[in-house]
Amino acid sequence: MGNCCCSDVSSGSGAIAGVGGSASSAALATTNDALDYFLKSKGFNGLFSQIELSFSASNLRDRDVLSKSDPMVVVYKKEKDATLSEVFRSEVVLNSLAPKWIKKFTLAYHFETVQILVFRVFDVDTKFQNSRAEMLKLDDQQFLGEATCALSEIITKSTRTSTLELKRKEGVAPQSQPHHGKLIIHAEESLASKITTEVVFRCSSLESKDLFSKSDPFLVVSKIVEHGTPIPVSKTEVRKNDLNPIFKPLFLSVQQVGSKDSPLIIECSDFNSNGKHSLIGKVQKSLSDLEKLHLAGQGINLSLPTGAGQNKVLKSQLFVDKFTETVQHTFLEYLASGFELNFMVAIDFTASNGNPRLPDSLHYIDPSGRLNAYQRAIVDVGEVLQFYDSDKRFPAWGFGARPIDSPVSHCFNLNGSSSYSEVDGIQGIMNSYTSALFNVSLAGPTLFGPVINSAAMIASTSLAQGSRKYYVLLIITDGVITDLQETKDALVSASDLPLSILIVGVGGADFKEMEILDADRGERLESSSGRLASRDIVQFVALRDVQHGEISVVQALLAELPSQFLTYMRIRNMKPIPP
Repeated sequence: MGNCCCSDVSSGSGAIAGVGGSASSAALATTNDALDYFLKSKGFNGLFSQIELSFSASNLRDRDVLSKSDPMVVVYKKEKDATLSEVFRSEVVLNSLAPKWIKKFTLAYHFETVQILVFRVFDVDTKFQNSRAEMLKLDDQQFLGEATCALSEIITKSTRTSTLELKRKEGVAPQSQPHHGKLIIHAEESLASKITTEVVFRCSSLESKDLFSKSDPFLVVSKIVEHGTPIPVSKTEVRKNDLNPIFKPLFLSVQQVGSKDSPLIIECSDFNSNGKHSLIGKVQKSLSDLEKLHLAGQGINLSLPTGAGQNKVLKSQLFVDKFTETVQHTFLEYLASGFELNFMVAIDFTASNGNPRLPDSLHYIDPSGRLNAYQRAIVDVGEVLQFYDSDKRFPAWGFGARPIDSPVSHCFNLNGSSSYSEVDGIQGIMNSYTSALFNVSLAGPTLFGPVINSAAMIASTSLAQGSRKYYVLLIITDGVITDLQETKDALVSASDLPLSILIVGVGGADFKEMEILDADRGERLESSSGRLASRDIVQFVALRDVQHGEISVVQALLAELPSQFLTYMRIRNMKPIPP
């Protein structure tokens, strides 16, 4: 399964019961069209959930002479440089080799990052047992064992429970007693993560920022993080030529904004097609404040910063015409009920990448082990997504090259097989990529349509079989595509399928056409037959734009994926089945 194909995917929409023409309107009801490129420039991050971890243990080592051990669990976060930062300590449970700790550890789960946690269990010396846990010196306590895992490994289990073998510290010689017991970790998603607030904003008496017409306003809602930095979390559509706009509903979850009392900045700007939008005015309010404005039927005046920390209050006002709270199914609930994300990759082998045997080639394999841009994208994205795919067998294709004794192919199996495209794990993709570089001749042109249709065919077949799978295709490319309309046609057809497409641009090419595919300006893609995409399924990132920024390529690429997944599920009224 998973060979390259060039057929269309019109059969895919037929496999979706009751979609038809209503999918477009449903999509508009659950997503906010508009200005993702504006948000990305300010460091937009994806959805996250508040997770509460509970701890218990069994068969711990007994380090006390006259009684049993008095255990405490300590949690560390592993940083990018592999250093450990302590983030939690439980209470001490007296005289127990099978403790159940009461104190819970709450942390934010971020889909787009791999969050590695290290758990260490200590036996607290009797003379310290009246001290507060946070005041204890760990060097004075006896070490019982440690375990390491990614948060994703816990929350993707149907029971959300992981049992980890406790082991000795790295670098410590084996003890005469090899067993260290087991640590049981259970994850619960907080209720706040499931609450979604629907808000309808209205503005009055906005100032016109255009010379020959009225303003084209839109709203951006941002949360305030450390150091007062605003991070956009949602946005409205653009209302053309309107100084008294009523916007479509925004859906804000507590998990996006932090809490109901967290401060939010709501900015109203005049849209400009060049991306340089003019601020009309802004306010700072929490969700609780917005609810009070709605109940009172009152507006609040927008203001403009004038410098030196001062603000000019405007006559323009913001109103909250609707404010309702509902409990919605979350991304993690779908995972717990058996839904998976299946990773696929397609690699550009066109000649514009340069001779792979020369150091200036984008495909050059450095003998020192330093990864090239293609390898980095595979590893960084794959390391996040692999946790959500149970069999870890990934379809992998190449395009734009001439395999040995064959014409130029715009979709060939990276593993060299003529019958199947899957490889085992991220290392399997890396090995197949390296091997392909020595078994194909780089050619061209750059065509996306065939690989998108191959991915869509797999998604369509899976959907027809009732599988609970959502597919994620990573395309890594160095150049401008030459089949733009064919690619649009393929994407419009695929928008009805359980599929998202991530595109990484490497090198210095002009990637304007990729921005068109990404539909960042709120205009849905249109096929050559005039059909509109039912939803946005593409996320594009140019490597050069983010490699020196505050967010990583992976964060920029994957930030929208949970919301694309949820949009697909809600359009089709697919609900998670409790485990």
